[in-house]
Amino acid sequence: MPLFDAMLQVFVTLNGISTSPFVLILLAFAGAFLGAKVVEVIPYTRRIIERREAQAAERQ
Repeated sequence: MPLFDAMLQVFVTLNGISTSPFVLILLAFAGAFLGAKVVEVIPYTRRIIERREAQAAERQ
């Protein structure tokens, strides 16, 4: 039962944190930042981004 009590305490704590608008805004910014970094790291998406940038440069 101690494991269950610890898990319950974690869920209650996270529920209290997740209802705060400031924490949710921070999590949104962190998620957007990490998402942008992951997209740059993945080779397939990097090629797509480079293709789009090259097409935009040709148009100008």
